[in-house]
Amino acid sequence: MTQTDPTTTGTSPTHPSPAHPSQAHPSPAHPSPTEASPADPAGQLPLGEPTEFETPLGTFPAVAGDGVVRVRNVRYATARRFEAPVAAEIRPDEASALQDRRIACPQPQSPSDELLGRPLRGVEFDEDCLRLTITVPEGAPDEAMPVLVWVHGGSHVSGAGDLAGYDPAALVREQRVVVVSVTSRLGLLGYPTDAAHPANLGLLDLIAAFRWVGEHIAAFGGDPERITAIGQSSGGDALAHLIAADDARGLFRRVILQSAPLGIRTGRADMQRRMADAAGPLSPDATLEELFAAQARAKEAAAGSGLRSAMPFGPRAGVAPLPPEDRIEAAWREHAPGLDVLVTWNRDETAFFFEVDPKLAALAARPVVGSWLRRLIVARTTNAVYRSGSRRFARILDRGGAEVRVAEFDGHPDGSRIGSAHAIEVALLFPATEAWTGTPLLAPDGARSLVAAGAALRAAWAEFARTGSFPAGYVPTGHGWAGSLLARRV
Repeated sequence: MTQTDPTTTGTSPTHPSPAHPSQAHPSPAHPSPTEASPADPAGQLPLGEPTEFETPLGTFPAVAGDGVVRVRNVRYATARRFEAPVAAEIRPDEASALQDRRIACPQPQSPSDELLGRPLRGVEFDEDCLRLTITVPEGAPDEAMPVLVWVHGGSHVSGAGDLAGYDPAALVREQRVVVVSVTSRLGLLGYPTDAAHPANLGLLDLIAAFRWVGEHIAAFGGDPERITAIGQSSGGDALAHLIAADDARGLFRRVILQSAPLGIRTGRADMQRRMADAAGPLSPDATLEELFAAQARAKEAAAGSGLRSAMPFGPRAGVAPLPPEDRIEAAWREHAPGLDVLVTWNRDETAFFFEVDPKLAALAARPVVGSWLRRLIVARTTNAVYRSGSRRFARILDRGGAEVRVAEFDGHPDGSRIGSAHAIEVALLFPATEAWTGTPLLAPDGARSLVAAGAALRAAWAEFARTGSFPAGYVPTGHGWAGSLLARRV
């Protein structure tokens, strides 16, 4: 295996942005060969009709459509390169020109881009990326709605919160909830490897985002007492680490971890030292091309650390806001009381990587033994990276006093060759049919029925956010898909 999350680093150059976001304007990246320009209608899916959203904080520009209203690209913090985030003052008109744009932290191209249907089509890369998008139902109810804060995956090196494939319109429209999609710093910009800079900037960004939500979401119809953090893959890894951080206590009441690679969380110090040596000193004045070259060197230096080298970037224990590695499990127990927790994984997580790693694909293609080897490797690595670590995490929080459930998802499109692979459930939660159509992960025709197929799953997630309860037994998939989510108490 070469990765544990659907998107990891490559070598595509990106255009630099100003170092200080308070002086920056979103500057589009040079599109990579797998991305469309933001002006390309095939890359930039429709975002809605311009409107305004009135709040006690002021009137925000917004876009409306598909039964929801989106207040997009609200700045929750500012940060100079390699420096901690600073909470941003509320300026309702600051994002007026950004309602038709999707913004991401600068990042190299991902090797899983094609498998996921080129999710970064139409995205603008900008270091001024500490932004969030709030999606609420049209005709929102008078009572405060539960809030779901989405933290995306991408091996801590790729992705963004407000991508077309993460459009929460169906979830918001059907379940009358508020969804907040967060974008933060990634790769060396979010997790610098040298000792001269804070190591966990990406986590500090997320803390700043959750603080913003807690302080201001009531103005948008959300209930600050019912905030549920949802993290998929590396997003789940980030949330698990935040639960151990004193500075993050009380920022969310409930948490859903989807496919968090917690089996490779520990024993990373030697790998991180090699990465730091390979990347060398990181200059705040370096070009993005220079930083991406250093990031590639660091990733190469991580090789030889077993499955840990599959996701080399990410939180570093013992550096703010995290306790030392040998204290993290104790911190989980201490912070567990009052939390409602749902921990999920997919039955065939690592089948994903047979689709993006040529060596694994060649192994699976061997005559006679290939399919047997694929099943064996998928079963063992899924358990090692995802299932076992997730179960341990769940047991620790349960013993600490949290209300915890675990669940395995074995759903997949009818006729799927890949199976219940990593990230496949994301399409059911965010069934943006146009964005997912043609995605190989959902072959042969899983995108066609996403809205109906994921209705029960979205309802279960929303009920958990609303009350903390979760269906016993299973949550089925619908037409065009097979399988279900099998849930139980710890």
